[in-house]
Amino acid sequence: MFKATVIIKRRPKILDPQGKAVEQGAKLLGFNNVSHTRIGKYIEFTVNTSDKSAAEKEVKEYCDKLLANPIMEDYEYKLEKA
Repeated sequence: MFKATVIIKRRPKILDPQGKAVEQGAKLLGFNNVSHTRIGKYIEFTVNTSDKSAAEKEVKEYCDKLLANPIMEDYEYKLEKA
């Protein structure tokens, strides 16, 4: 069994409206030194297999087909024995 941790981020050239909104709010609160705010997704789940290569394959497929938008987002993942 493996614990998967996935971080999904918008590609650098894709506008991040949520990040811009948070950054504007930060400026209103006096955080004037904050810039280039980007918002991403952090996802954890368990893959029920003892084969690491099978777990990696399943994580990649899960990300490619459901969790991440391959046109706008990149992802990275980490697998740990659970």
